[in-house]
Amino acid sequence: MMMMAGPNAHAQAPRKWEFGPFVNYGNGLSDRTDFHFFAVGFQAGRMMTPMIHAGPLSGRFELGANVMPLFQAYTPAAHDETVDTGDGTTTERIGGGTFTGASVTPVVFRWNFGQEHKRILPWFQAQAGVLYTSHKFPPTVEVPEGTPGGTSVWNFRSGAGVGLHYFTRPRRSIDFALNAEHISSASLGDKNPGVNASLQFQLGYTWWK
Repeated sequence: MMMMAGPNAHAQAPRKWEFGPFVNYGNGLSDRTDFHFFAVGFQAGRMMTPMIHAGPLSGRFELGANVMPLFQAYTPAAHDETVDTGDGTTTERIGGGTFTGASVTPVVFRWNFGQEHKRILPWFQAQAGVLYTSHKFPPTVEVPEGTPGGTSVWNFRSGAGVGLHYFTRPRRSIDFALNAEHISSASLGDKNPGVNASLQFQLGYTWWK
């Protein structure tokens, strides 16, 4: 007599691919606490290994990527600032406002902890990507349009974070993540003040194959 698959058979099957949208909100740290970030994106990932058993570190390695067609940075409005030149002080016009662009993260290395049948699967990840904004970011001393100077419309994003999948169904999950991120132009512009550190909270929804 043929045995029928149990109700949990599908849940036990290995998950190889994940796809889903997410929203991202962040805040700068240290000297950038008045910087805020918002992004909407789509991510994909593929499990690259079978389950690796290593005690509490047991899990699977995943290689992923994401695209953010909308990335915004909210900074203080343009303002005059007194700067010490060493020979005295001078007043300079510092740019600011909302910066809009897009970002691609082609490399996300993620370690997913835990077994396939668990309802909650935590992860640790590291990632790197590129950011384009329609105006030079971050804002610094304003220069006349078309004049060399300032920062760059191209920046690089790098960081690491933790998160978890909460499975509402065997092949559906709500995802939460907290990432520490650094933004820098790698001196593509004449100035490179960067955003040395920010915390980014991410909420997403994933379909698994």
